[in-house]
Amino acid sequence: MTKFPYLRQDFLASIVVFLVAVPLCIGVAVASGVPAELGLITGIVGGLVTGLMRGSSLQVSGPAAGMTVLVFEAVSEFGVAALGVIVLMAGLLQLAMGFLGIGRWFRAISVSVVEGMLCGIGLVIIAGQIYAAAGLKAPESGIGKIVGLPGAFTDALGSTEAMTSLAIGAGAIAVIVLWKKLPKAVQSVPGALAAVVLATLATLAFSLPVATVEVEGLLGVIQPPGTEALGELASPAIWGTIIAFALIASAESLFSAAAVDRLHDGPRTQYNKEMIAQGAGNTVCGLLGALPMTAVIVRSSANVNAGAKTKASRVLHGVWLLLFAAAMPWALALIPLPALAGILVHAGWKLIPFRQVVALWRAHKGEALILVVTAVSIVAVNMFEGVLIGLALSVVKTAWEASHVKLEVIDKGAGPIQAYLSGNATFLRLPKILDSLESLPQDRPVELDLSGLHHLDHACRTALESWAERHSATGTEPVKVTEPEPEPAPEAEKVTAA
Repeated sequence: MTKFPYLRQDFLASIVVFLVAVPLCIGVAVASGVPAELGLITGIVGGLVTGLMRGSSLQVSGPAAGMTVLVFEAVSEFGVAALGVIVLMAGLLQLAMGFLGIGRWFRAISVSVVEGMLCGIGLVIIAGQIYAAAGLKAPESGIGKIVGLPGAFTDALGSTEAMTSLAIGAGAIAVIVLWKKLPKAVQSVPGALAAVVLATLATLAFSLPVATVEVEGLLGVIQPPGTEALGELASPAIWGTIIAFALIASAESLFSAAAVDRLHDGPRTQYNKEMIAQGAGNTVCGLLGALPMTAVIVRSSANVNAGAKTKASRVLHGVWLLLFAAAMPWALALIPLPALAGILVHAGWKLIPFRQVVALWRAHKGEALILVVTAVSIVAVNMFEGVLIGLALSVVKTAWEASHVKLEVIDKGAGPIQAYLSGNATFLRLPKILDSLESLPQDRPVELDLSGLHHLDHACRTALESWAERHSATGTEPVKVTEPEPEPAPEAEKVTAA
């Protein structure tokens, strides 16, 4: 038995992952408003640092389309120089969460919130990259991007250069979509890579007037956090962005891990160790001033489908990215920007969970509503606050469903009216309880039996006491209240003398 029994499978898989990663690393960087090389640096760190660590053996990390909107907002507000310190602190926060064992708790986040997050991100990416495909400047807000699209198309129709650029972007999308219908042998080359190569060849062959990627070289863009950038940490505003980076990158990575686990029969993900691996990768990316990384389902599924067996495939993909960026930076300068925009429009479309929304609406309308509200909030406000709104709605919905309470009224025509409350009486159900009690006849004595309640919160208890006082003040007999039975105290352990 050889020392590396799966070397051939892992080597071939690494080539496939590398080919998928190149256009996505560059496209995500350009869409984030930073030099293209920073995306490649994050991909390299994802392979060589995170790839070597324990956690999820077949998951591949790098710059993700899902973080594009957040990075663009951060760069717009704080500048490219501050990106390194934001990513560095987010990475340290992830490391802390991993060492404290918080990683596994991310599995408790509502799937509807995550799907809504991806949907909102997808919508903003699509809207923003349509402007990029036409060579136009996009409005800053998500709503502005969407509302401004008709005007952008009108402007593009009056410009030959804009129409040419749009045609290149549309062609890239068409190649990716149609590539899946070609023979399996042809599909061994990733559709995104084919789209970039064909768009580049068409641009060169016909000397088309479209913008291409600007290149400075890897060493030229590395910008470790300086004193001025570290000074930004004194501003409370930057901490909201840091927390958003850490939480969203962690959630995306760990949900990706759960999805990748369903694709193969190998070792399962160790969530806290994967959180530590992601944190270590982001810490290094921050020190280099690069983009934040997450585990990426597109690259990870390509890795599994290509036959990878161990972490060697993802480490090797990082080696190929490093060699490509170091030896062939001139190749990057040939790539037309609208082709990358087309790839990201397609990636954004894939993030929108159309089938899940329909299935949720049929089975769980409340969950579907949370998904839609989360997505709309991200488009209307921003990523961080949109996710917080979704999480808050999810908590409220869960609390509402958990607070089932039943009020049974027995009136025998003579004697006191008997009212029995059972279940969980919380402030969420208080209006319903009070409406029923206040509708009881004022001139009759009432016996309120609370012994069937499993839980009675302070707000509910106070409101019931106030109602009982009001009802008794009309001259009838005081309301007789039977209290809930107290929970039995745990028995003390018996200590036997030796």
